Amino acid sequence: MKLNELKPAEGATKTRKRLGRGKGSGLGKTSGRGEKGQKSRSGARSRRGFEGGQMPLVRRLPKRGFTNIFAPAIQEIGLGLISTHFQDGETVCLESLRDKKLVGHRIEKIVVLASGELTAKVNVVADRITKGAREAILARGGTIQEPCVKANE
Repeated sequence: MKLNELKPAEGATKTRKRLGRGKGSGLGKTSGRGEKGQKSRSGARSRRGFEGGQMPLVRRLPKRGFTNIFAPAIQEIGLGLISTHFQDGETVCLESLRDKKLVGHRIEKIVVLASGELTAKVNVVADRITKGAREAILARGGTIQEPCVKANE
């Protein structure tokens, strides 16, 4: 085998369409673009959601609700996730969850849910804990604390 003998596998490459090369090519004259109109022109492109001048769907549908931009970013954490990432005696709080990359840096509050099974005796510091999760943590011998509230909150 020599470098000048290398070539792609059979069927791996496909010859490109050569447009505008005469009638005999089958792609001459209008080059597969049909006749006239915006789509036949070079550089033609309509905006996303444009429906040819008809009132677009996004404008026909009613607007509903709003997003509160001042609401704190909240992350839900299940007991199963805590069990897989924390050992006995460790503290589960926002900082420890960030260190283990279980929550993003923009998250401000955490809520502990009773999904999954708790296998470790952990100390939980969370903004909210569901009733089922609270029972499971205390049954395992863990402790629950409320987070320190900052003066400006």
